[in-house]
Amino acid sequence: MIHLGATVTAEGIRFAVWSSSARRLWVSIYEDAGTRELHRLELNPEGEGVHALVVPGLGDGTRYGFRADGDYAPERGLWFDPNKLLTDPYAVELDSPYQYHWRLAAKRNEGADTASLMPKAVARFLPTPLPPKPPLFQPGGLIYELNVRSFTKLHPDVPQEQRGTIAALSHPAIIDHLKRLGVSAVELMPITASIDERHLPPLGLSNAWGYNPVTFMALDPRLAPGGLKELRDTVAALREAGIGTILDLVFNHTGESDRLGPTLALRGLDAQAYYRHEPDGRLANDTGTGNTIACDHPVVREMVLDTLRHFVRHAGVDGFRFDLAPVLGRVDGVFDPAAPLLEAIAGDPVLAGRVLIAEPWDIGPNGYQLGNFRPPYLEWNDRCRDDIRRFWRGDAGMVGALATRLAGSSDVFGRDAQPVSRSVNFIAAHDGMTLADIVAYERKHNAANGEQNRDGHNDNISWNNGIEGETDDAAITDARFGDRSALLATLFASRGTIMLTAGDEFGRSQKGNNNAYAQDNAITWLDWTGRDKALERYAAELSAMRSTFPVLSDGHFLTGEPQDASGIPDVAWLTETGAPLGEPDWNDPGRHRLVMLLGDTGGGRLAVMINGDRRQCVFTLPEREEFEWRSAIETQVVDLVRPLPGRSVTFMTEHRTEKRQPVFG
Repeated sequence: MIHLGATVTAEGIRFAVWSSSARRLWVSIYEDAGTRELHRLELNPEGEGVHALVVPGLGDGTRYGFRADGDYAPERGLWFDPNKLLTDPYAVELDSPYQYHWRLAAKRNEGADTASLMPKAVARFLPTPLPPKPPLFQPGGLIYELNVRSFTKLHPDVPQEQRGTIAALSHPAIIDHLKRLGVSAVELMPITASIDERHLPPLGLSNAWGYNPVTFMALDPRLAPGGLKELRDTVAALREAGIGTILDLVFNHTGESDRLGPTLALRGLDAQAYYRHEPDGRLANDTGTGNTIACDHPVVREMVLDTLRHFVRHAGVDGFRFDLAPVLGRVDGVFDPAAPLLEAIAGDPVLAGRVLIAEPWDIGPNGYQLGNFRPPYLEWNDRCRDDIRRFWRGDAGMVGALATRLAGSSDVFGRDAQPVSRSVNFIAAHDGMTLADIVAYERKHNAANGEQNRDGHNDNISWNNGIEGETDDAAITDARFGDRSALLATLFASRGTIMLTAGDEFGRSQKGNNNAYAQDNAITWLDWTGRDKALERYAAELSAMRSTFPVLSDGHFLTGEPQDASGIPDVAWLTETGAPLGEPDWNDPGRHRLVMLLGDTGGGRLAVMINGDRRQCVFTLPEREEFEWRSAIETQVVDLVRPLPGRSVTFMTEHRTEKRQPVFG
């Protein structure tokens, strides 16, 4: 096995890097402050593209970077320039964040040495690998997507110096909040070091999301000032509380961008190998960022696998979410669900059993691949998101689509006779409008992003309940609260894995901004003091109810037939009168009501009554001898004799009636 990067031993450090086309490679060693170059040592070719050198006397904490020389012909994918200090693709720590500067993108011989502009990699003696443990998260659980910085930046109980860091996630106040919500796993938006897109600094903006990495292992020192140990300790603290950790990783592109972008790492080492190119030599752009990682290249494939193993072995994470995942499955530019990298991840001994989640689309040819990944990959389900939104917006003819999404989207994930859904159901995510904004803004409001409101999606499937944006009108605020509650209830009623984005449980708003990637400010920082506590309580109640009824988290597709000796069908779809939905009902464009009646292995059934009409309505449920209907959420009093409110979701469950003992006189 070839070990790349900086390997610290008792004798010194072995530096190794791969390039198939560089003629010469060096390692630059820096003093502890990272400002003065102490040595520039040429690496020795060892065959198969590996260049390496053992430097005696160096130890843990050594700052370094690579340099490479060869042809400079960007039109042919060659960008060699020894004046560009390059980050080690296998760096595990950086001494400072990346900051964009025009000289990083200067042509050869036009921008002087870039060492003063670049963070230095820090060689580290890695800790002993953690003993293998199965993931805490299992399909059907609740994933809680969060941005590390914005999540705790304004949290009043977290110490000031800890706010906005990974360590803050282990604070008791944060863990208590996650446990009240019944979170199965947190999904951390990218925490590896990233760089701002070149158009942001002149606008006074910065990338707040982190989906613009340079390399793949080194953590962002702003988020993890304690390095790998900070992540490892935080994952352990969350695990102690019964909460898993999933990392959102970006293997589809880097912040080196298009031909006008900076030379920071992979481009300067071997752009022809690390990036995909079109037949005419241009960088392929299946990501919308200017470049696309060549995940079908064997060296890239091994680098991705090494990165995933690194975070499992040394941080103990439960698994990974893959941004723009079709890129990982493109072979010669064409998506293949059996691509070598996708198969290698699923079959790797270290990664076996880890949670694997695909964002199943990119912008390349045939980039929309929802449902086309293979088990064990779960997939973000945007059709679930869109159909639930359309139903609650009041669109016509959405009852059938809603039922399909509630039941696990068998039309998408039931292909090839698959019995279990791989859907990750969600209504809002980091990208797009927040759950609260979906019912308060009909249009995007992205002026703060500096692009004249041109960025972000135009079709948000959102509505404003009468006034665009903030209002003091009591009727409108009440309607919005009801809509937010209904959206949350529908999410928690959907079978399979569900995902909630941090703050949506208490009404976070981005003021209608649906592309807040460049807003590292109050637009994205969660307002913990101004949160909607009533909505938060309801979200916690929904989660507790869901955990009480495993029939909701079960991902097996429903059949309408009994699954045990009880004779109770696993599902019945009813009208508000309690009658089975017939074909005319399913096809009625004016129908906005239905009941999902789920069988329960314990004998009692669970009814999810959905009234998407603005008018209240009496719902009737079928009765069984020796059973009675009660509210499934203890704090809610439901009387089926009375009409249920318009635009609401109500949960009822069967309880066996108590037999009265005869009284003998």
